[in-house]
Amino acid sequence: MSINAETKQNVVKEFHLHEKDTGSADVQIAILTERIKNLSGHFQIHKKDNHSKRGFMALINKRKRLLNYLRRTDIARYQGIIQRLGLRK
Repeated sequence: MSINAETKQNVVKEFHLHEKDTGSADVQIAILTERIKNLSGHFQIHKKDNHSKRGFMALINKRKRLLNYLRRTDIARYQGIIQRLGLRK
């Protein structure tokens, strides 16, 4: 259900702001999005897994808070990350 180290490294390389960046809002949002995609696939198979749904909702809320922060602080980065990840309309 979680992402492996290789996938996480690829996501970090794609969304980092500078060479040693692993914790910026862009990277965190991208990693959370990857985890959310994996879990949504899990729920297609295991529809009654309510314990994991709680964690799933926590991931969605954390991503939402990070997106709101990015929208408040840097609208250009916000729009770029939304477009690159295919979130929203």
